[in-house]
Amino acid sequence: MTTNPKYIFVTGGVSSSLGKGIIAASLAKLLQAQGYRTTIQKLDPYINIDPGTLNPYEHGECYVTDDGAETDLDLGHYERFLNVPTSQANNVTTGRIYQSVIDKERRGEFLGKTVQVIPHITDEIKHRIQILGNSGDYDIVITEIGGTVGDIESLPYIESVRQLQWELGDHNALVIHLTLVPYLSAAGELKTKPTQHSVKTLMESGVHADILVCRTEHELSDGLKEKLARFCNVKKEAVIQSIDASTIYDVPNLMLDEKLDRVVLEKLDLQSDVPDLGRWNEFLKRHKNPKSEVTIGLIGKYVELQDSYKSILEAFIHAGAENEVKVNVESVHSEYLNEDNVNFKLGHLDGILVAPGFGERGVEGKIDAVKYVRENNIPFLGICLGMQMAVIEYARNVLNLKDANSIEMDGNTKNPVINLMESQKNVVNKGGTMRLGAWDCEIVDGSIAHKIYRQTSINERHRHRFELNDNYKAQLEAAGMKATGLNPETGLVEIIEIPDHNWFVGVQYHPEYKSTVANPHPLFVAFIAAALKFKNKK
Repeated sequence: MTTNPKYIFVTGGVSSSLGKGIIAASLAKLLQAQGYRTTIQKLDPYINIDPGTLNPYEHGECYVTDDGAETDLDLGHYERFLNVPTSQANNVTTGRIYQSVIDKERRGEFLGKTVQVIPHITDEIKHRIQILGNSGDYDIVITEIGGTVGDIESLPYIESVRQLQWELGDHNALVIHLTLVPYLSAAGELKTKPTQHSVKTLMESGVHADILVCRTEHELSDGLKEKLARFCNVKKEAVIQSIDASTIYDVPNLMLDEKLDRVVLEKLDLQSDVPDLGRWNEFLKRHKNPKSEVTIGLIGKYVELQDSYKSILEAFIHAGAENEVKVNVESVHSEYLNEDNVNFKLGHLDGILVAPGFGERGVEGKIDAVKYVRENNIPFLGICLGMQMAVIEYARNVLNLKDANSIEMDGNTKNPVINLMESQKNVVNKGGTMRLGAWDCEIVDGSIAHKIYRQTSINERHRHRFELNDNYKAQLEAAGMKATGLNPETGLVEIIEIPDHNWFVGVQYHPEYKSTVANPHPLFVAFIAAALKFKNKK
């Protein structure tokens, strides 16, 4: 434990999508495993207030924290690696920074001064960076800066890092620069020039990289490391190789082998020890040595971009390891799914998850998928919109309410089995106004959910505007679809299940957000176990 918090800044160069979030999370894991209280935050240069209104094709999934923040998907990696909840303070965008500064200007807090990028915007950025450190809850704060060095939108962040390096002083702040060392097959060699130019661009902004992490497809030779160290003004031991890995969960061990944690702690003047990765490596062992496998269909409308369902895919990995099962996920685009091809596309699957989403595109395909799995006794998990589609399907085909729908899809339906929540009816602005964050749920004793959670009171994260219409609950229950989880304050139906089915559960919340390496989500663990059982019976 340290007396003053230490700060680590992770910047990127040459190319985006090199994995700054995974490197930050892996380093944080190594530091945490040595007893340091560590957290990570993400600074996103885009001008949106948060990713809540962004199409998943634009930026991947929108991750939600306990306190209701709609954030970058990298926060999901942070939580999955560290098993520590993040919050509103862990994700900051340029839009939020400027909004805060402009609000202060309107209130007259700058005493009539001209408001400028320096010092007003940079001061706000520095304030946001240090909120977590000043809380007293952490010894080390890792700040990942989105984008790449040289981007116009990243300049205020890089300038803020320059100022903080100077203000915090030696041993209290360091910069890790993640860069690409490409392999040119025509020349048959790795090229260091892109990294040299990237570091030069960073230095032109007044920021000196203390450590280089080099993403590469091939091993970096000692000679290449020496060359990079000489031209980039770092010590040879501070040139860290980050070679392509078979899974992101290998990266902490790869960084341990490269002694990244030791170099970092030495530069921060902190004691270094051997990280305790016993539990982590037990997970890896189970993940890499499955005893069987299942194939799960992921029914969604953003399946072209895997990051759209990142937390769901990672939750499958955690649940698979827990069951010692390899989970093969087969993405099925709901827009191209119908009654004519549903058997061909879904008949071979061991379980089906109908994914969350918004809008009417692809919903009929999701309803057809639900009907197929219900009638063929295939294990089913519906999340948020997926649960709502299960309710609509049941109302149409079991209650015989043929026009049953959600008013999100059809505002004129005579049977709105899914309705707009009362609290949402007067909401005009779209951003940050849904039912967000962690809410309580009381589970009916003896239900499938009760067997899964082994408790009657749970707390899960939400992101929705619509809910099961209470006027139809009695009809649904009489026909065999039970509401087995309710919010104790509002009566909102959180969980539906069909007890007579092989395994059929729909939830209004997002269980994938709370699945971590250390604590795989029980709902996903039970779903994979049910899929394996179903496969073995087949």
